Amino acid sequence: MKNIQEITKNNSRGRLSMVTCYDYTFAKIISKTNVDMVLVGDSAAMVIHGYANTIPATINMMQAHVQSVSKGLNGKFLIADMPFLEHRKSLKRTMNSVDLLMKAGANAIKIEGGSHHLETIEYIVNSGIPVMGHLGLTPQSVHSLGGWKLQGKTKEKANIISSDAKKLEDAGVFSIVLEMVPNQLSTKITQKLNIPTIGIGAGPGTSGQVLVLQDILGMSKDFNPTFARKYVDGNKIITEALNKFNGDVKNGDFPNKSETF
Repeated sequence: MKNIQEITKNNSRGRLSMVTCYDYTFAKIISKTNVDMVLVGDSAAMVIHGYANTIPATINMMQAHVQSVSKGLNGKFLIADMPFLEHRKSLKRTMNSVDLLMKAGANAIKIEGGSHHLETIEYIVNSGIPVMGHLGLTPQSVHSLGGWKLQGKTKEKANIISSDAKKLEDAGVFSIVLEMVPNQLSTKITQKLNIPTIGIGAGPGTSGQVLVLQDILGMSKDFNPTFARKYVDGNKIITEALNKFNGDVKNGDFPNKSETF
């Protein structure tokens, strides 16, 4: 299992891998791979629960997914997303939510956003809890960002993201996710920080990469973001398996004698 010291030492390019996971079955499979870190993302609201964005994710939803993943995960560093507004309502509410996620099995939490959350992040870190930052396209702010768009395209916006990255490092985060930002910007940020960056749609200049597990497995025919690579056509494989099962049932081939008591 990579621990926090191993992860923070690794700020060279392309060395850390992270995938999302939301359930026990996939967690058991991931445990047997070489993937470094697992994120129980609030993307569960979209991928598992069918919402249009991550905003409907609740602390109870995240707690349940973290519990499921942690039961099946062995030897991987597990990070849990703080859901929408859970770190903005009050410090007491924030710490109650952090408590729930950590006791559910997380090794660290991830918080979206930059300079507006520094005091909260410092308090959490000083409480002995590792925090991962998240800059660029922050899905919980999708409405204020005007949609799922590349961030940091102008010099002014790029400077804000770069400045926030340094402020997050100073606040004590052990790593920062950079989502949907130009490669030149993510590379510049990575080079100036002493902590690793994890990119998604941020080019190869980061310290590592993260993708949604279902995107890696090609589970959706309709969702094909430019930054995601499908490593297998899971949609086709599963569809064919289900149709084969249906056919075997209909023609009497299933169950056969060896599958019958």
